[in-house]
Amino acid sequence: MTRADLDIPPRPLAQRLGAILWPSFFAAGVATMVFFAIVDPLMLRDMTFPELELSRMAGYTIGFFLFWAATAASSLFTWLLLRPASRFNRRMQ
Repeated sequence: MTRADLDIPPRPLAQRLGAILWPSFFAAGVATMVFFAIVDPLMLRDMTFPELELSRMAGYTIGFFLFWAATAASSLFTWLLLRPASRFNRRMQ
């Protein structure tokens, strides 16, 4: 049996996206709860962008999506690093 025979077949796109986005969704939810338990979004707005009219709920929403983007990027980089090397190191024949 060759190394190529032991290679894991490529996964469908929906499965790959789910493996990246679903865990990062949960991590973003936890990060949002912890962060906003300490920081009030209106006080953060007043310190950073006082000219913007953002509600507290908009601050929570923006914060959640920023945390989700950060945790999804982390999951994506982990997925990229864990791909089997045999897919990319094949000899030319």
